[in-house]
Formats: sequence, C-alpha cells, structure tokens
Amino acid sequence: PVARTPSTNTPIHPKQTRAQSPTMTMDQRELESSIKQLNKTVQANDPPSSALALLERLKKEAAPTEEMLRATRAGVFVGKLRSNANKDIARAATELVHKWKKLVEAEKQGKLKKQSSPAAPSPTTATAPKPSSSGSSKEPFKGNAENRRAKEDGADTKRTGDSVRDACIELLYNGLAYRSTASVADVLAKAVAVEAAAFSHFKGVGAPYKEKVRSLFSNLKVKTNKELGVNVMEGKITPDRFVAMTQEELKSAEQRKKENLLQEENMKKAQVPMAEKSISDALTCGKCKQKKVSYSQAQTRSADEPMTTFCECTVCGNRWKVSLIPWLLCFVRTPTNNASSFLKPVTVAAEVSILFYPLDGVFSRIPRY
Repeated sequence: PVARTPSTNTPIHPKQTRAQSPTMTMDQRELESSIKQLNKTVQANDPPSSALALLERLKKEAAPTEEMLRATRAGVFVGKLRSNANKDIARAATELVHKWKKLVEAEKQGKLKKQSSPAAPSPTTATAPKPSSSGSSKEPFKGNAENRRAKEDGADTKRTGDSVRDACIELLYNGLAYRSTASVADVLAKAVAVEAAAFSHFKGVGAPYKEKVRSLFSNLKVKTNKELGVNVMEGKITPDRFVAMTQEELKSAEQRKKENLLQEENMKKAQVPMAEKSISDALTCGKCKQKKVSYSQAQTRSADEPMTTFCECTVCGNRWKVSLIPWLLCFVRTPTNNASSFLKPVTVAAEVSILFYPLDGVFSRIPRY
C-alpha cells in the first residue's frame, strides 16, 4: 500500500523515508533546539560535516520571523559563523543569514501593506475568528497597566530551557510592562533581548547577573522613573546599554535632584560647630611677634590639674600651648623670709593667670604657711 501524508494527502514512495517527505516549517522551539545543537557542534570541534548538515537543515526548514530571531538570537549566532575558519561553514552561514534577512524584509513589507490598505472581509467565514494567543498578540494593552504581570498577560516566558534565565525573563517582563500599553509580544521580545544581553555581559547566570536583573527590575518599578521603561521599549536605550548602566545612570532626573537636596541637608546637620576662641593682645607670637593670638582651654590632665591653654596666631598660623600654673608655683614654693619678694611674683602671676584659669584654680595651688 502507498502511504500518504496526513496534511497534504500526497503519496510517499515505499522506499522514501519519513524524513524525506515534505517538511513543515520550524517553530520557535525547534529553531532554538537546532541553534543549541549547532552551537555544541561548533564548540566541540566536531567534523565540519555535522555543522554543515545543521546549517543546510536550517536553510531548508527554518523560515523564522523577526520576533523568533530576536527571541532565540539565532541570527546573532549564525552571523558569527560567517567568520569561521572552515570556508564551507562560513559560506553556508553567509547564505543562511542572507536568506533570513530577505524573510524579515518581506515580513516588514507585508506589515506595511496591511497597515496602508484595510483588510477585506472574508465572504466564506461563517464563524468568528479565534482570538490570537496573548503571547503573540500585537494589539495594545487595554486595562490597568499598573497591575500588568506576565502570568496575567499570558506571556510565555519559558524561552531558554534554563529555569534561572526564564525566571529573569519573567521578572524583566513585569518591570517593562509596568504602566506600559505596549502589546504582549513587544514587551516579551524586549524582555528576552534584555535578558540575553545581561547573560552575554556577565558570562553566565552567576551572582552579578542575578543582582543586575533585580536592580533593573527595581528601577523599572519606581513610580518617579517612568521614562526609563519608555526609553527601553522605544529603543532609545538598547538592551546592551541597559544592562551596562550604573545605578546612578538608571535614576531619573527627579530622583537625582531629591537625593542631592537630601545629601546637602544631611551635610548641614552633620556639621559640628567649632568651639569659639578668644583673641587677646596680651600674648605675643614667638614666630611673627604679632599680638593677634587666639586661645582656648582644654582639660588634658586629671581633674585636679589646671587646664592647658592652646594658642594660635591669627596672622601666621603658629600654634603652641602654655601652662602658667607651674611657673606660678615656682615662685610660691621658693623659700624666702622677705614678704615683699614673695608677694610680688605671686601677684604678677595671678594677674596673668586670670586670663586663662579660674581664680580658685590659681589660689588652690598656693601653699599655706
């Protein structure tokens, strides 16, 4: 008996295998699987025939859309093979990239034609068309944009086969969709592109990669930073640039202004008032011989010891410290029987010390006879 294909009902020769039958166009998952297999083949330095067979299969069976190429990054990987050391692989990759470029251009031209001419109603359609799935819908979002999430939008964020990367795609989708009216497909494509850029920038899914994705999500969710998400969705900030931006660059102008004002206010509060210094012309600077000397007192020794006087010349900046009590005591403790010779130095020293020490501190050092 002659076998027939279920789709076209065309006969298949008995000697013809199932793989030689008319093939269907690859979907996104099959395309992504083929690209991964091609990547492993090239990195493992397998025989060139294996890579050539995969490239030939992609050329015959794959007719990806622009969205599929962005999501799988197939064009980026195949484009790198154009500079492969093997000339046959480089030639096959060049032909494949050329074919895909033509397909994308044709897709764009078709979209422009549909937008310019209204679609004619189909006379044979008896039932209403099925609504397109939310994962590929190009219609603008209608609803509360502040509550948009990937699960509620029905977006399929499982694109890489890696649970960590897929979770990051979902997180970025939630951030980009926040207060955005862009279609589910556009937000998903942008989230996939940003995640791929972060994965490439940080060379894997390590701690820096996860921390950066969380930081991008947090900045996208800031209410005063609406321009960030808009600029990313509109392409003003490319995915590669977005994942390389610093925390300061991610902030909005309003955020920077508020933080600068807060920093200035904190600096003012943190400024400690300096102790006021008295200026006296009774002291002479030993360096410039000027009498414009400021002084202050501080307790540098035990509590029952006199305070130390710190002097600073306001002219040349010379600094020194003095303690007049030991000089006073050298006169007080000098044994003498002459009352006038005893009282004169005490009186002079006391008059000078009044400038620096309390009276009780001065006379408490005078011994009783």
